[in-house]
Amino acid sequence: MQPAIEVIHAAIQDIEADAVVVNLFRGVTTPGGATGALDQALDGAISALIAGGDLRGKAGETAVLYPRGAIHASRVIVVGLGDADGFTLDAARSASAAALSRARDLGAQRVATIAHGAGIGGFDPEAAAQATVEGALLGLYRYAKTGRGEDDGEEERSVHSIVVAEVDAARTDAIRTGAEAGAAIAAAVAMTRDLVNMPANEATPIHMAEVARGVAADHGLYVETGGRDWAAGHDMGAFLAVAQGAGEAPRFIVLEHNREQAGLPTIVLVGKGVTFDSGGISIKPSNNMGAMKTDMAGAGAVLGAMRAVAALDLPLHVVGLAPCTENMPDADAYRPSDVITASNGRTIEIVSTDAEGRMILADALVYAQRYQPDAVIDLATLTGASVVALGKGVAASLFANDDALCARIEAAADATAERVWRMPLWPAYRAKLRSQVADLKNGGGRMGGVGTSASFLEAFTDYRWAHLDIASMASTEEQDALGETGATGYGVRLLVALLRGWEA
Repeated sequence: MQPAIEVIHAAIQDIEADAVVVNLFRGVTTPGGATGALDQALDGAISALIAGGDLRGKAGETAVLYPRGAIHASRVIVVGLGDADGFTLDAARSASAAALSRARDLGAQRVATIAHGAGIGGFDPEAAAQATVEGALLGLYRYAKTGRGEDDGEEERSVHSIVVAEVDAARTDAIRTGAEAGAAIAAAVAMTRDLVNMPANEATPIHMAEVARGVAADHGLYVETGGRDWAAGHDMGAFLAVAQGAGEAPRFIVLEHNREQAGLPTIVLVGKGVTFDSGGISIKPSNNMGAMKTDMAGAGAVLGAMRAVAALDLPLHVVGLAPCTENMPDADAYRPSDVITASNGRTIEIVSTDAEGRMILADALVYAQRYQPDAVIDLATLTGASVVALGKGVAASLFANDDALCARIEAAADATAERVWRMPLWPAYRAKLRSQVADLKNGGGRMGGVGTSASFLEAFTDYRWAHLDIASMASTEEQDALGETGATGYGVRLLVALLRGWEA
């Protein structure tokens, strides 16, 4: 359960808590601001740590002091912010995550913190508070594993509440607004992480649909969860082809925010929801196939983003589409050499059933047209070629047919540190998809696969569109400040930042 968030007008040294958190830039020898006030209350204990070389302000570094009754808190945690030059909101986010993780490990249940960057860091108080709360909650995230397992003897430790303290009453409202946004966004990321971390026999298309209905009920969204008959009624031949061999029933999820409000910009988010990808008849190697439970990370990100959009009540008409199905090698599964007709009438020659993500996205992109969108953005763990091109955990591949939309996404990526890198949509990629028996093939060969996959999707768009291949970003094997190994929830914060900054 996510800790409760409270914002109060108070000096950090006056708060009763299991731990209070302040910060320090690298190279500072005499702390100022809230850290300086706390240092004074502790009779120079923080300055003594600095002078002794035990606290240098290195990014993510933490030092713990025990006040012994000098203040109301049981512990003081000083977290390093790194160099003041080049300090960013992402650095504030990471520092908050490091501090709260340390507090949790120490058994603190009630933790008070300042908004990192709102003082000497020079950031807008609302933005600083959002980054602080986001970082705290993302750093505290742990996946609730299936089953009880063996008791390892370690007492369960969790932070129950986080207090954001602001000494200036004139800034308290801004701090509260930022903290509430940070909590809403972090909850959405956590939901996405949970979905992607789940085993494939739990995170089925039916479960994805149930989660979508829960989000809709809790946040006032319109929802549809169409099955095979629904998809057939919309002529979704490409989606249904992938679902032919699926043991689990497919679901095409539609979530809609501000459905009844006219005159608002309309943005459609589309997420690939292959809940397990065996490759189908073009079966994948068995080694590491279990990782293919994460092939629905695009759909998970869209569901998470829609939750945050509704919680923040953004003044936009936002639609989330998540085609969800397994891709399995059943006797009924579609085959290489089949010709499939998508919902816009285009025919597709199947050269690989393992190129299934673009098939289900094709019908979703056609479906998006009914909303007359101002822009459509899709997210998909689409190709290993994207990982090869940009590296694991470095950036998502960004394709766009509109420079202004691309610039908006790049700005949102910079703001959230969910990196993207623009890739070309050259006609040469489309040429590799030419077929002798259909309008196009669903693959263009091994070389240039990230470009040919994007060009395939572009063939099903007639609006401003961008595609994010998030194959390298959906999960990680390396723990960092913002979370444990496993699902990252990549794309939720990027999409929310994009939509919050949207102008009609």
